[in-house]
Amino acid sequence: MKRILWATALASTMCSTAAFAADKLPQAENPYYTKAQQELQLKLADKPNTNKAKNIILFVGDGMSIPTVTAARIFEGQLRGVDGESNSLVFGQFPNVALSKTYTNDAQIADSAPTASAMMSGVKSNNGTIGVSGDVARNDCAAQLKMPTTSLAERAELLGMSTGIVSTARLTHATPASVYSHTSNRDWESNAELPEDAVKGGCKDIASQLVEWPAGDGFEVAFGGGRRMFIDKTMEDPEDKGKTGQRTDGRDLTAEWVKRYGNEGAFIWNEEQFKAIDPAKTKHVLALFDRSHMEYETDRTKDAGGEPSLAEMTSKAIDMLSQNDKGFFLMVEAGRIDHAHHEGNAYRALMDTVALNDAVKMAMSKVKTEDTLIIVTADHSHTMTISGYASRGNPILGLSEEKGDDGKPYTTLGYMNGPGALKDELRTDLTNVNTQDPDFLQQALVPMSSETHAGDDVAIFATGPSAYLFHGVVEQNFIYHVMDYAAEIEGQLAK
Repeated sequence: MKRILWATALASTMCSTAAFAADKLPQAENPYYTKAQQELQLKLADKPNTNKAKNIILFVGDGMSIPTVTAARIFEGQLRGVDGESNSLVFGQFPNVALSKTYTNDAQIADSAPTASAMMSGVKSNNGTIGVSGDVARNDCAAQLKMPTTSLAERAELLGMSTGIVSTARLTHATPASVYSHTSNRDWESNAELPEDAVKGGCKDIASQLVEWPAGDGFEVAFGGGRRMFIDKTMEDPEDKGKTGQRTDGRDLTAEWVKRYGNEGAFIWNEEQFKAIDPAKTKHVLALFDRSHMEYETDRTKDAGGEPSLAEMTSKAIDMLSQNDKGFFLMVEAGRIDHAHHEGNAYRALMDTVALNDAVKMAMSKVKTEDTLIIVTADHSHTMTISGYASRGNPILGLSEEKGDDGKPYTTLGYMNGPGALKDELRTDLTNVNTQDPDFLQQALVPMSSETHAGDDVAIFATGPSAYLFHGVVEQNFIYHVMDYAAEIEGQLAK
């Protein structure tokens, strides 16, 4: 009898299962389901772009950790009044993504000098050094001269390609300097920082290396900050009255730039001059929009001389570089994401990440990915985290909807260390604090005057020729090798 009942039940279950399988899935009309199906079909239709890259654009969000990308995606959507959580940044829609291991030759947690150098040279080096091998210790001038590396930009110039740097940081700062300089100390930005033994040893400061860069015919484009590194301390700054240059050798490198290029060269320092540049006539432009770093995107309109946005600088750079039929290499750095994180100021870090996204969007409107490899990545991470159990749509810069065990609210974004840490044993009550104010500093665990870098992997987003090579977890110096391969630089130089 039991066997008969068991067989009847099994037959009934099988019939029910068959009937259910024949029906449409109950979730088939769910918008999450249908959108995922559409995405699947798009990815199935993807085909590797094996074209030669005529142009390469490397975007570097300095300190743009994965939490920074996520928070900026939500922030950008909320700024536009749309759903932030499901929002996508432009580079977040690129078809190829990988993770980059950012450790350096001598450090678990990196600074920008060796990480940027890894992307530009193809090898890892030591913290504090730029454009040299891992055998060069910091401050070793003699080793610096013996063991430099060659950057991708230098190789591009050898092929007759145009080259450019755009940064919201000083052009002598670590990331932009990795494109052209070789130094055992990233702080040797002007001759004033060079110790006497380095001067006697024949080592040059970073600013002079930019103006004297011997590769090809030099940079077509160099847009950023850092005027004080290029002019002598006896020279008054053109924008900041009462301020002077920093050099102590009497040199005016801005005048030397113009002299080098004659009628085809220009030095500019304000927005009006920037807008007046004619890409068809001016072939080599040095633009230094600030004595030090350019303004944060949040504060850019307050600048006395006026500053173009990162997107506007990217646009002008592409217009100039595109004049060359042999193609170009351009590095664009959103340098101040990093600085805002160091200050424990998530608002400005996210706003500058959005500015980077706008720059990528601008580039996408001016080039074709059939022949242009575009990479968006970071040099290293930061300690900002996204935590708690906030509801969908809660402001990303707002308070979480639960409280800590001390009964006080906390923000969704916070830092492991930094200026926002406790000044005593009691955590500040944020109940009546506007945490979305641009000047608000997120709370941190360990008190430090400057928040530190972090050691976690960062993302690589890529589209265009050879972008399909970015998948999995790769070494940071691998980025150089993909760029070199995509543009067939090694093969052409070997001929």
